[in-house]
Amino acid sequence: MISYALRRLLSTIPVIWIALTVCFFIMRLAPGGPFDGERPLPPAVLRNLAAHYNLDKPLLQQYAIYVFDVLKGDLGPSFVNQDFSVTQQLLSGFPYTLTIGGWAFVLALVVGVAVGCLGALYQNRSADYWLGGTLLIGLVLPSFLIAPILQLVFGIELGWLPVGGWGDGSAKYIVLPIIVLALPHAARISRLMRGSMIEVMSQNYIRTARAKGIGPRLTVMRHAMRPALMPVVSYLGPAASYLLTGSLVVESIFGLPGVGRYFIAAALNRDYGMVLGTVIFYMGLIVFLNLLVDIAYAWLDPKVRTR
Repeated sequence: MISYALRRLLSTIPVIWIALTVCFFIMRLAPGGPFDGERPLPPAVLRNLAAHYNLDKPLLQQYAIYVFDVLKGDLGPSFVNQDFSVTQQLLSGFPYTLTIGGWAFVLALVVGVAVGCLGALYQNRSADYWLGGTLLIGLVLPSFLIAPILQLVFGIELGWLPVGGWGDGSAKYIVLPIIVLALPHAARISRLMRGSMIEVMSQNYIRTARAKGIGPRLTVMRHAMRPALMPVVSYLGPAASYLLTGSLVVESIFGLPGVGRYFIAAALNRDYGMVLGTVIFYMGLIVFLNLLVDIAYAWLDPKVRTR
């Protein structure tokens, strides 16, 4: 298992390097710059800023300097918010993003697996149609449309929940963002679980278990659940990364103090350091989450380690 995990980890290094390289050159070659504004700065100030941030050097030399700093663990300075480095801003905003994304991941997994199992056990019945159809709403409608609808209904019309902000950090402030993030992934997980469970329940060993008099609940939990979870486990890595990156938009809609606030402001202001640092940060998270999923998949199916 350790050698398998190391192989998977080493295979991600070229992916991270390619993503960093592409993002670096796209940001540098795009029109405009971090110091462009409505009131242009004096040429002498621009030259000093360019020299301070190594922007006066050739592009390949800038790339080499940045990659060397990243290898040392330094994501560089922020070109706009000069009081804090990129790492400090990411560390200050990530706990909020992790809270929202983590609870949304748990909610999507629990609801998706439960609805998928019920849909398979009550296949083509009213429970299957109602539960699956309700979750599919979150898959059909984008999050930037669902979020204002929930804000309007539960925040303004009913007055049950706040429409935005973090407040004192209590649960009522994060309920709506968590639901918005979790809905589409709960729908995908439920469809995967339903199809997989239907296939597993038709296997010979399941029919044998039933013939021995084992009840439906024990049959599902003891014999069908583990193999039926295989497609779901393979989706959990991308789902976790989608939840974390998708929270950037949701955080902006609900006014949450997460990484999304810094990233969107940096993209609008051409803050090279913040945009690149956020991309590398999320890329590392995605690689780590996918590695965990690969290990879990190999645990569920030992044949994976020998392929």
